[in-house]
Amino acid sequence: MAEVTMNGVSHAVPAAAHAEGQQHPIKLYLVVWAWLFVLSACSYLVDYFGVHGYLRWSLILLFMILKAGLIVAVFMHMAWERLALSYAILLPPLVLLVFVGIMVLESDYTFLTRIVFFKSGA
Repeated sequence: MAEVTMNGVSHAVPAAAHAEGQQHPIKLYLVVWAWLFVLSACSYLVDYFGVHGYLRWSLILLFMILKAGLIVAVFMHMAWERLALSYAILLPPLVLLVFVGIMVLESDYTFLTRIVFFKSGA
């Protein structure tokens, strides 16, 4: 135990708290790297096998989001941050995705109403 003085008051602090940062086992980084490799290979296989349409884009986006999540969680150390900081970083992109989804639904509605009301030759 080490002694730390703050505002004239002495506090006992474990020696481990004085370390210059948190050390994670190298195995964790190697496992994440392997998962990133597997997800990239799966993304490549989507193109290799000629998947088309919504399935193709859904799979590519899924693999992309999984890879981004692994990178943010482990390499940017968000998995060990406080919950408030995680929310501050992760919540805005999720809200943007919801708004993009709403815009996609709205664009389909707008397109269909234009087809109905702006027919040529009417």
